[in-house]
Amino acid sequence: MSFMKRIVLVLATITVCLCSSTLTTKAETICKVTDPTGTPLNVRDRPNGKVINTLRNGRQIRIDQLAEDEKGRTWAKVGSFENGKYRVWGWVIREFVSCYNR
Repeated sequence: MSFMKRIVLVLATITVCLCSSTLTTKAETICKVTDPTGTPLNVRDRPNGKVINTLRNGRQIRIDQLAEDEKGRTWAKVGSFENGKYRVWGWVIREFVSCYNR
């Protein structure tokens, strides 16, 4: 095999590897507060606990953990990036959070 053919083969291999690595990137799950009442969503210190904050509809959040309370309701521990730092907000009723893949 000639030197030029080897270079072309190496460059083609590198190109295929670079293209396939960008195609296989993992889809990111995006979640948002979607409280149908239109009021800010209560954030609690634990599932069914004391209200410590609220989040407005449309706020982008991440679900860190899920838990179920004694009534069988699913709760989500949520957080988001604020001013370049990740902040854990607390617990919200899971049904008021909608998620999709980006």
